[in-house]
Amino acid sequence: MDPERPLERRASVRTAVLWDTCRARLDQAADQTVVDIGGGTGGFAVRVAELGHEVTVIDPSPDALAALGRRAAERGVADRVIAEQGDLASLGELVEAGSADLVLCHDVLGLVADPAEALATIHAALRPGGALSLLVNQRHAAVLARAMAGQFDAARAALDDSTSPEGRFTADEAEGLLVDAGFTVTDVQGIRVFADLVPSTLLDLEPGAVAGLVELERAVAGRTEFFALAGQIHLLATA
Repeated sequence: MDPERPLERRASVRTAVLWDTCRARLDQAADQTVVDIGGGTGGFAVRVAELGHEVTVIDPSPDALAALGRRAAERGVADRVIAEQGDLASLGELVEAGSADLVLCHDVLGLVADPAEALATIHAALRPGGALSLLVNQRHAAVLARAMAGQFDAARAALDDSTSPEGRFTADEAEGLLVDAGFTVTDVQGIRVFADLVPSTLLDLEPGAVAGLVELERAVAGRTEFFALAGQIHLLATA
């Protein structure tokens, strides 16, 4: 990776484990039909298209979709990327039932009023045996983030909150929602266990720091004892 692009280096630390798991699923078969809900400017979708798969990106922002089109054209995959303006609620209108091999729902479930209904909608869009890649904000990370920012009262409030504040879930809560919606969970990972705690200056200045941190994130991603530290939880589930 280009050493003169620190923002890209830091982004790679936060997405490496997530991409590893999605890539492994995509490599199981050629020419998959992928739906990226809330895919925005195509940070994930274009990479998926570069693997030879067709991707439909659903996003409410016309500006994001325009940027997606430009990025796809620049990378030579515009013919495999479809942009649709909408959101998770309109998934059933934009994607034929039982047609998707893989649905990406990253950082979206926490924004909807009824997560159970949203997951049922995604399940309907998947073919039998199709997969959902679900990324949610991890509840306990809110406590750590607020405490580190000196917001101790807010951290205590988040600690004592028995609900799921600000669209955050524990790994067990997210897995339970998936099972109730008819999914079989095949993989659960902690994402950004250490990435948000390491000073950005270290990643910018220390040779090899990014590669070392990525390998550490990979090493702890599947270890349940670290889930409470993770900024996010990633679950892979089949319909």
